[in-house]
Formats: sequence, C-alpha cells, structure tokens
Amino acid sequence: MNNLLNIKTPAESVAQIRKADYNLSNHGVTNLRLAYWNLSTEALYEEAVFRGEGATALGGPFVAFTGKHTARSANDKFIVRETTSEGNVWWGQYNRPFSSEKFEELYARLLGFMQGRDVFVQDVYAGADENYRLPIRMVTEYAWHSHFARNMLLVPQSLEEYKRFVPEFTIIAMPSFKGQPAVDNTQSETFICLSFEKKLAIVGNTAYAGELKKSVFTILNYLLPLEGVLSMHCSANVNPDNADDVALFFGLSGTGKTTLSADPTRRLIGDDEHGWSDEGVFNFEAGCYAKVIGLSASAEPEIYATTRRFGTILENVPYDPVTRFIDLDDDTVTENTRASYPLEFIANAVPEKKAGHPKNIILLTCDASGVMPPIAHLTPNQTLYQFISGYTAKVGGTEVGLGAEPEITFSTCFGGPFMVHHPYKYAELLKNKIQRYGVSCWLVNTGWTGGPYGVGKRISIKYTRALLNAALTGKLANVQYYKDPIFGFEVPKTCPDVPDSVLEPWSSWPSREEYDKRYKDLALRFIQNFKKFEEGTPIEVVEAGPKV
Repeated sequence: MNNLLNIKTPAESVAQIRKADYNLSNHGVTNLRLAYWNLSTEALYEEAVFRGEGATALGGPFVAFTGKHTARSANDKFIVRETTSEGNVWWGQYNRPFSSEKFEELYARLLGFMQGRDVFVQDVYAGADENYRLPIRMVTEYAWHSHFARNMLLVPQSLEEYKRFVPEFTIIAMPSFKGQPAVDNTQSETFICLSFEKKLAIVGNTAYAGELKKSVFTILNYLLPLEGVLSMHCSANVNPDNADDVALFFGLSGTGKTTLSADPTRRLIGDDEHGWSDEGVFNFEAGCYAKVIGLSASAEPEIYATTRRFGTILENVPYDPVTRFIDLDDDTVTENTRASYPLEFIANAVPEKKAGHPKNIILLTCDASGVMPPIAHLTPNQTLYQFISGYTAKVGGTEVGLGAEPEITFSTCFGGPFMVHHPYKYAELLKNKIQRYGVSCWLVNTGWTGGPYGVGKRISIKYTRALLNAALTGKLANVQYYKDPIFGFEVPKTCPDVPDSVLEPWSSWPSREEYDKRYKDLALRFIQNFKKFEEGTPIEVVEAGPKV
C-alpha cells in the first residue's frame, strides 16, 4: 500500500516489536514508509480490512479476491541461469532461464517501487523436520498475503526467536508492480523469478497466493534432493496406532489429494507438500490450501467446517455483502476457489506434522478418458514410470487459461511446474526408498468411468474411499487380480463394498471396441510423452510403460 497521507493504521504501534535484527536493509530494501514485522493473525485481519484488501464473512473467514489472476501463471515463472546452479536445473518448459543481468535490473526497479510504501514481513520456516527446515522471509505488499504465510508455514515461537531470525531464502511479492516485457524479457507484465545464488524470489503483477506457496515448494524441490531428501507433491496420513504405517497420495490439484488424505480413520500429516528423509516423512507446511468449489458439509465435513472459521482465508469465494453468507457453489469468479487454513483446524491432524516411513504409496490420476481402472497394484518400475509420467487431467482453472472442462496432461512427478532437477533425480530417490522400506504402490483413478468426460460419470468418492481403505488395511492382499492388457499392472477382481463391475471399467462403456480404442489412444499418448525422459532414465523403467 502506498500510504501517501501517512494515515495511522490499526497495527502501526506494534509494527516493529517483532522486528528481526537481520533487517530489510540486508536485502537492499530501504526508504519504506513502514515495515510491519511478524504481525499476529488478528492484527493482519485488522490491517487487511482497514486497507480494503477484503472482508470478513459469516463465522469469521477473511475473503479476498485476487483480480486478474485466479490461478498460477506457469508461463511467467523463471529461474535465473547462474554458474552455481545451472548444471542441476532441468531447463525447459517449466524451468525457463532468465539472465542474471535482467534479474538485477528487475529487482532494482522493484526496490524503487517499494520506496515510500508499507510492507508486511513474516519470518517463517518451511519443513517440520528441524534437520531440513528452511528459514524463509516473506515480504508482501498485502496484509492478507502475510496472513497466508502465517497459515501455510511454521512460525517462530518466541520474541527472542523472531529477533534472532536470519532467512536463508527471501520471497518478495508486490502485486501492484508490473514487469515490462520489452525491457525485462518476461512473457508478460507478470513474473515469478527465482535466483538460487542470491537466495531470492521476486513476484510481480499477481495477487494469487498460490504463487507464494509454490515458490517455496520450488525452492525446496531444488535444495532437498541435493541432500538426499525426496521432495514430493503429495498429501500424507498415518495410522493412529502405527507411526510407520504412513500413506502418501501423489497427484495434481483436483485429483483428490486433500479430500482423500482427510480420512477420519487416519491422522493427517499434511495435504500437499512433503519431504521423505532417512528419518521418515515430514510436512513442508503448517497449513492447507484446499479447493472449495462445490464443497459440501456431508461429503467433506472437516474441510467444509474450516470455511466458517476465523483464521481461514477464502480466495475468490463470492459472498453476500449484506448477510456475509459465502456461496461455495458460485464459480463466477473462478472454479479454482481456495481456502487457506492452519492444519490444526483439521481435528485429526498430527501436531508434529511428521511420522515414520510409508507403507503404501498411492498415485492419483483423474482420467478424463474414462478408461483407467479405479485401482491397480504397481511394480516398483511401473511406479517410477507412472510417477515420471504424472498422467492426469487438469481440472477447474488451477492454471491460467484452463476452463471448466478437463484437459488431459502429463505433469512430471505429479508436480512438473515445481520440479527443478531432471525427473529421474526424484524418481531415483523414490525407487531407493520404495526398495529400502518395502512399500506397496497403487494407481488410483479418481476420474471418469463409463466413457470420457461429457459421456461417462465421475467415479463415486464412496467407491474410491472403499478401495483405498481396502488397500491401506491389507484387504486387497488375498483377492484375485487380473493383468491389465495394455499397462501390465494388476487390477483386483473384487473389493469389499465396491461392485465388481466398477473394477472392470469397460463394462460400463457402450461397447468394448470403443473402450479398447480409447485405451490404446491413451497408451500412445503415454509412450509419446515419455520419449523426452528416455535420456537419463534406465531402460527397465522405460520398458515398464504400456504395450500397444
């Protein structure tokens, strides 16, 4: 905010109390009107409402609208090409190179833009395992973005800890600042630029909070594999009676990571981003960032309850300005409506945000072709093939340019836009851990059955939960399986509480011939997509793909 009139704001008197000794001048940030350091959630509510950044809805959630950008701008993300890191980066579609000179110029202009303005600083940690925890400083233009940082990451626990805080990485987000494509060599006025050498990320011309979250994830996806820790785009839960009965759920947004991991019979470790070290699995975050479009109290009661709570941020969720009732079914702003809330809002969450080693890995795919079986057991090499492929359908506008209709896609390691190394770097770490800890691996389709999108229908979440429950509790260990004729994985013939016909996806199609044709078409897409990974991937993994 550019407070030209020097108006005293609600938290101005306490703005400097939690100021770190290692201050903003160390980042080249000078001549601000005022920096608000590490404000509490309550103070950030007051500041955000005072500044007109949003409103409080019924029950206490803060509602914010992000303007033009209601999703991630994948095409506007860049990594600075530097001698210290360029050999580790898998340059291409997701990791676009940006020159260090242009980065310096862009950052200098951004620093000039910030002069005379108010900013909000949150000093936070990414990573619940203290051995791999990354101190991050989040400098934001908006108070509600500072609140978002507090929801999503771990915060220091004392005034002394705030004073002593020294960030290893800094993220500066200024939605009002626009890049100049002709000058900066950016794709548009929007940019997300990361420099691993300077340990700095800068974000401009987008208020979508997911960019802040995923910038942190991208940083960890670069740093942790260099230490032998697998960084994963997955949710995780654990058996309340056995800390070494962890389940991982890999998948893109919209495949059910958050919904399926919030299982009342198990305890939630986290819903989106985790690391897997020699000690076990740990959450990168302290909060959840769940899609809430069409959310219902009956189907997802725990997540639904968070949308009526103080401390939750609702992003792009329409509400009645008189009654303050929110409408979770209203997609007029975007289908990608979001709720950010602390993990503690989920009653069965694990307070430590970490547990032992996985017993099961579930690769979630939302198959818009309607041909994949609802569940299949995978060999380790089939797991790596599916993991590297990352097949799914992008749904509901999670990226700029996506509409309501699903778009078939392959997202490397089920998180392509955030993976920095060559995919096999992550796959090799996954392989070693699967073998070391004897993990069972499953492919679960949460997409369509009986035909493709527009013809068939979405697989019932009731059946998906029953299939998962059977897999995680060992009920699928002694049933009969059939071998999928194209992908070669094993599909159970029966499962408790699931009709046998559901396990035979062709049975609900108008004709077997039509089903087989569509399945072969999908297999050919897999083969074509995997060609770009063949260099650097062992032949046994390449050969674990489909046969047409």
